[in-house]
Amino acid sequence: MGYHIYGIGNALVDKEFEVDDAFFAKAGIEKGLMTLIDETQLTGLLGQLTDTYGLKKRACGGSAANTIIGASYFGAKTYYTCNVANDESGDFYVTDLKAAGVDTNLGDDRETGTTGKCLVMVTPDAERTMNTFLGITSDLHARHINETAIASSEYVYIEGYLVTGDTSRAAAVQVRELARQHDVKVAMTCSDPAMVQYFRDGILEIMGDGVDLLFCNEQEAQLLTETSHLDDAITALKTKAHTFAVTCGKDGALAWDGEQLHRIAPHSVTAVDTNGAGDMFAGAFLYALTHGHDFAAAGRLASAASAQVVSQFGPRLEAAQHEPLKASLTQ
Repeated sequence: MGYHIYGIGNALVDKEFEVDDAFFAKAGIEKGLMTLIDETQLTGLLGQLTDTYGLKKRACGGSAANTIIGASYFGAKTYYTCNVANDESGDFYVTDLKAAGVDTNLGDDRETGTTGKCLVMVTPDAERTMNTFLGITSDLHARHINETAIASSEYVYIEGYLVTGDTSRAAAVQVRELARQHDVKVAMTCSDPAMVQYFRDGILEIMGDGVDLLFCNEQEAQLLTETSHLDDAITALKTKAHTFAVTCGKDGALAWDGEQLHRIAPHSVTAVDTNGAGDMFAGAFLYALTHGHDFAAAGRLASAASAQVVSQFGPRLEAAQHEPLKASLTQ
């Protein structure tokens, strides 16, 4: 059975909380970024958040997982390679993933350990701050890769967060190389400005001699290309990716299709929670491209879908919310 998109990324159970800015100062947390923490820090922070604010939402997550699930809900045939433990959180993750129609390497033979968790803290300005304990997902390994599924896919989609671990980065590189061997297009997301700022060499290692489609935001584009203006970053990105999409927050997005730069109009919404906006943008964009639409149409769908995500709480939409958004493909 063929796939439109084969994804690889960290598997994390997202736990979302609504917090105030004062909490970050008190807890010594850098706002707006993803920070890796250990299990002791996770336990302490989770206790503080639960006692003070109460858990708002739980979902199977990770950047690429959100993208793959979004594409699946739109109607794409998808596969996701990741690693969770044989614990309650791992059971929850597998059930949630399969409920979204995503095929996966995960079965009942999962290893003993602790499934990764991401504590997502959302402030009244809708910005999301993440503290992540990778757990067993940091052991994502080449052995978890399904080459047969890659060979039958139109795109592979690689998550930039994989750069932080030696084995996960090596697995990402292997997925890129296998895709090249089987004439499968390679898409990648930078995932977070911190990944490019602190692991730029690793990101470039995963990209190799260039990817077919790169997703990044304005800040990531400038950090990756070591430029200080978006126009310069756009020019430099053309040497690293055959095509790309750069999200620009409330200003919409830019999409380069290899010949033309498309300006993607934003949707004016009241942002409640920006967590998952970039993930949904990529999922909608990839769904459109793999279903015969051009970059302009893909950008319209991606813009509409990500605007819907930020206007409600949580990193994903409900299944039924996807179909009505497809009207933007033919506007």
